[in-house]
Amino acid sequence: MSCLFCKIANGEIESKLVYADDDVVAFHDIAPQAPTHILCIPRRHISTLNDLDEADAQLSGKLLLTARRLAKELGFAEDGYRVVMNCNGHGGQTVFHIHLHLLGGRALHWPPG
Repeated sequence: MSCLFCKIANGEIESKLVYADDDVVAFHDIAPQAPTHILCIPRRHISTLNDLDEADAQLSGKLLLTARRLAKELGFAEDGYRVVMNCNGHGGQTVFHIHLHLLGGRALHWPPG
């Protein structure tokens, strides 16, 4: 498979890994938009949010719980943080493997763009 995030999840491409278990991998974004910008991805390839089904509910929840855990461990949970998931081109998705952006470490403004 030629998916960039699948290769990161499988260890074929090096990343600044911050968390990994059997289902989820989290690593620093290469183009951070905040002092802390981490991507949380499922190990299993799912192209877009539109490709999720009911059987993926636990995995989807695990992505959110991983982001919450990392925000707490990295010390910005109490001040606040943002989680973002983009879907398809108009939604801003550029890598077609679902991923959750965890952004923190500064005040974030709205709307984002």
